[in-house]
Amino acid sequence: MNNFASKIEALEHRWMRAWIASNRTDMKILSSRDLIILFGADTPALLDRPSWLDAAETRLRCKSYHFGNVYVRKQGKIAIFAAPVDLEATIDGNAVLSKSFLSSMWMRSPLRRKWQLTERIVTSRNDDAHLPKAVRSMQHWR
Repeated sequence: MNNFASKIEALEHRWMRAWIASNRTDMKILSSRDLIILFGADTPALLDRPSWLDAAETRLRCKSYHFGNVYVRKQGKIAIFAAPVDLEATIDGNAVLSKSFLSSMWMRSPLRRKWQLTERIVTSRNDDAHLPKAVRSMQHWR
């Protein structure tokens, strides 16, 4: 793995550890203001940055994760990260997303020149009809 790929993978691990620790400050530092997290399913649902930050501290919890084979690609000021992930995550205490695949888009901020997460897509490898409704219940703009 080259240095760039290692750097992006390290940011992904930092993001996941911040989620596990409910470290809002670190998640804010790592995410752009226009962050969108899309939960892919037959009926997709998404969270914006404020909704994610609140949900990740309270209702959408993660205890552990493990990335499978990691793919990283740099395209100008954008980095793409993709990997299968095994999650021990819950929404309101109900297990979700145990076997998932995620792809993330990191962008280099123009002012501070730091990499920030701007978009993440998480798709479950298991059918979970409960997930879209649960995610929509955490949206701030409803």
